[in-house]
Amino acid sequence: MLRGGPSSEYDVSLVTGAGVLRALDILGYHTRDIMVSKRGEWLVDGQVKTPESALSTTDVVFIAMHGAYGEDGTVQKICERLHIPFTGSNSFPSSIAFNKDTTKRVLQNYPVKVPKHVRVRKDDNHNLTTLVNAVASSFGPEYVLKPTMSGSSHGVVMVQSEAELETALVSMFDRYEEFMIEERIRGVEATCGVLENFRNQTLYNLPPIEIIPPTSHDFFATDVKYSGETTELCPGRFSFTETNALLEAALAVHQALNLSQYSRSDFIVRGGEVYFLEVNTLPGLTAQSLLPKAAAAIGLSYNQLIGHLVCTARVN
Repeated sequence: MLRGGPSSEYDVSLVTGAGVLRALDILGYHTRDIMVSKRGEWLVDGQVKTPESALSTTDVVFIAMHGAYGEDGTVQKICERLHIPFTGSNSFPSSIAFNKDTTKRVLQNYPVKVPKHVRVRKDDNHNLTTLVNAVASSFGPEYVLKPTMSGSSHGVVMVQSEAELETALVSMFDRYEEFMIEERIRGVEATCGVLENFRNQTLYNLPPIEIIPPTSHDFFATDVKYSGETTELCPGRFSFTETNALLEAALAVHQALNLSQYSRSDFIVRGGEVYFLEVNTLPGLTAQSLLPKAAAAIGLSYNQLIGHLVCTARVN
């Protein structure tokens, strides 16, 4: 079992890993807890190992990592090189899906609605006024600024107007080499999971979840994802048409990006239309995580979900 990693989601990965370890123990698997430190060191029983040594005699690697290193294809490449089966998607689809801009470019060729956006790089800060004017003329009037490669809403900034955009951009340029300016679409937040090879279906849709942040927040921010303050309804209170659109979009994203085993896509539902935001190739598996809640809603317990992922892992 592989957890930790040099990303902003290190702590969440530890919690996911702890839950997975408990489930594997209950299921009767012999486990090895491999920790990847924030510096990228591979640790087994507190000792630094090479990836080859840490993974020796391993039958299946359960990747319980989130964010950079875990979801961007890095550890997947290591497992592929060593020909060890692992959970989740291959290295190349993982790297594509982890980049929000690249993901949206791929989905342009598929029937999936996405908010308008523009990718911004560090060298674009030489003339902020020109950048602001160009963005404002293309879309608005509200914006979402987010790192191109990050998860759990880390670094996400909501901008209420064109007047606030320049100030917000200065802050983003200070923190990131690359980020996105996205059209903010106000609506109901939703997420929808896909599970492979389940109940005699190659691709099985989990029921959509409606996400209702606390009144103190107007979106599903990092600090309320795991605090228990957010209401998560499964199945969500969506119309028949909206539900079908969510299910179809989640499947389309999973297939378009050539993902494996499982994924969870996030959406905004507004006026009957479904807009894709991003996809998670290694969704959280903590007690508060969304994918296990969706699985429970169709009678698949947490331990059964973990067991399914172990049994369907393969050399990718």
